[in-house]
Formats: sequence, structure tokens, C-alpha cells
Amino acid sequence: MNLTNKRALITGGTKGIGAAIAVDLARQGCDVVINGRNDDESAAAARQSISAAGRKCVTVLGDVARPDDVDRLVRETEASLGGIDILIHSAGGPSWGMIDDCTPEQWKSTFDTHVHAAYFLCRRALPIMRKASEGAIVLISSVAGIRGCPNAIAYGTAKAAILHFTRMLARDEADNNIRVNCVAPGIIRTRFHDSMTAEAKAHNLAVRIPLHREGTPEQVAEAVRALVTNDFITGEVLVVDGGASMQVCR
Repeated sequence: MNLTNKRALITGGTKGIGAAIAVDLARQGCDVVINGRNDDESAAAARQSISAAGRKCVTVLGDVARPDDVDRLVRETEASLGGIDILIHSAGGPSWGMIDDCTPEQWKSTFDTHVHAAYFLCRRALPIMRKASEGAIVLISSVAGIRGCPNAIAYGTAKAAILHFTRMLARDEADNNIRVNCVAPGIIRTRFHDSMTAEAKAHNLAVRIPLHREGTPEQVAEAVRALVTNDFITGEVLVVDGGASMQVCR
């Protein structure tokens, strides 16, 4: 896919990985709508970087865990950009706790943000995307959805659901030349890890990550771009984790 003048909607695009993806796509020639819950300094910084790339940027605030907000987000994106060629679902956040700690409300909220939002976004955006001759959807999962990790049962389970949602939707939309792929980041330094202690970080670098360094949002954005531009990849998961999920022992 040639990205010049393509139209991209990025949920969670006001900060962290989502913002890095939005800026990267803009630098490749896309006009973008970035979505987040707050129009804060991070959102302003993302808009500034996108404007510096010479591309259009529209911010649409809303909570993707709410189907009504999703409907409005897609509707305003189509009105602002004239269509949607690329859909990135990056909105999310941590959900800590083992099963005894994870309340039913937390469990449902985690799925609302990660899994149900993907369903409502794709269901609403696909009729618009099918009007063009091609399209690309990239969903952000996690290595926690591939391998078991402690104290995050809701988060890991929801991210695992994203992996298979990717495969199922990719198969259904292949005849429409709409490709659906997934990126599974490992430990990427964003506000997601603000609560990480210095001891935990040192343990990660020494033991958990074979490359002995954390990843960056920009490295995840590069992986997303590869999946968007390569028009012979669909239904795949690209892991960006420094080797953390491939090792047998740690």
C-alpha cells in the first residue's frame, strides 16, 4: 500500500504507542484522526509532530469502550478525512491482578476497552473501508496474550482474544482486499510502565529480555507501518519484544 494521501484512524493516538504510530504514518504521507479520552499535552505534541510532517490531523475525543463513542468517532473521521483506508486500534491500558483480585467490573471493563472496542470499531469502519480498492487494519495486542505472565489475568486474556479476532477478520475480509494484522509489543517504555520499580526494570533487562533493553514506541510504529504497507501479509502477528516471548527459560 502506498501511503501517500491515505486516511488513517488511530485509537489511543494521542499518546504512547498510538501517538508514535500516528506520527510515523503522517511522515509517510497519511492524513490522520487521532483519538483519546483527553486533549492534553501529549495530544498537542502529537498534533504538532503531525502538522510538522505537512499532513492533516484531527483529534476526536471519546472512550472506545463505549459503542456510542465509537460510532461517533468513525462518523467524524469519515466526515473529516472523506473516508478511511487504515484503522489502528491502539487504545488500551493496564489491568493488573490475579483472578481473586480481578473483580467482575474490572474484567468487563478490560474487555470493553481492548476486545469489544475492536469489534465495534471494525464493524462500523469496514463498510467505509470497503468502498476503496484496498485497506489495512492493525490491532495492538501484547506478548501477554501469547505467553502466560503473572498478575494480569484480564489483560492477558483480552490481548489473546485480539490475536484470534485478527485471524478471523482477516479471513473474512480477504476477498475485499482488506488486510488485518496484529502487533504484539513486549516491554515498551511508555506511561503504561510508570509504576514499574527500578528493581523490576533491572530484572527485565538482566533476565526477561534477551536483548537487554526496553523497546520504544517508534519501534512498534515501524512494525505497524510494515504491516500496513506490505500488501501480501494478512492474518499475522508481529512480535516486537526483544526476544522476551521466544525463550524457554529465564
